[in-house]
Amino acid sequence: MRALTSIMGNSQKLDGGAMFGNVPKALWSRWVDVDEANRISLCCRALLVQEEKRNILIETGIGAFFEPKLKDRFGVIESEHVLLDSLQHAGLSHEDIDIVILSHLHFDHAGGLLSAWQANQTSTLLFPNATYVVGKQAWERACKPHFRDRASFIPQLNQLLGASQRLHLVTENHDALLGDDYRFHFSDGHTLGLMLTEINMPAGPVVFVSDLIPATPWVHLPVTMGYDRAPEQLIDEKQTLLTDLMSRQGRLYYTHDPHVAMSHITQDDKGRFSATKTHSVVTQLTQ
Repeated sequence: MRALTSIMGNSQKLDGGAMFGNVPKALWSRWVDVDEANRISLCCRALLVQEEKRNILIETGIGAFFEPKLKDRFGVIESEHVLLDSLQHAGLSHEDIDIVILSHLHFDHAGGLLSAWQANQTSTLLFPNATYVVGKQAWERACKPHFRDRASFIPQLNQLLGASQRLHLVTENHDALLGDDYRFHFSDGHTLGLMLTEINMPAGPVVFVSDLIPATPWVHLPVTMGYDRAPEQLIDEKQTLLTDLMSRQGRLYYTHDPHVAMSHITQDDKGRFSATKTHSVVTQLTQ
């Protein structure tokens, strides 16, 4: 038995121009709502995979670890640790998670590993019974970031993960810890070593596409983020993944789309990819 459930984490608002890269506002503002500060709404959605003997959580979102000044700077909406509340709603606590898979270690994907901010206290590492699974190249990037993206990482988190003795680094498409029903795709266009998790399901694979395709507007190949380190490479990586998944009836699972958790993919006669058969939540999609 394997069941998939979408788990919401903290949400945020980020600058629309930064999120849509070289796409002009006149175009991207048709796809999303934008506020008076030019920000668009984003969520941080995790994926809970429940099997007979283990609970796996893919990503943890941004969490609530930022002090108030940084919380405001990065547009984090809630002060409470929403991920923990969502897990509780699903009948679990962070202590019940056996494996946490992280696509990379940018704070909006891994910050949920830390406890919520409290004045005069240091955040602690949550999920005490979990093995933390990260791609080896993504881990190395987090430990020695480039000036361009070093503000996206959390040095304190790196230290805690390294000292936990529960950090598991992945280098291959398959890993014995997860088993044959899981496959990893690696991408370098957004950040070096981005690791996308594919889960084998009877109706077709489900891929947690993380920041390769943060939300449905980015399914369209030319749309990239200003945060992407190599946009042309990212477009090629998207095309390869989407073409492959279409041939296998695959679905995409989105972390940042505030309205769509999962979708199939379609391609029109001009070759344009788009999301179809969308689901706003995933509730016990069971194998």
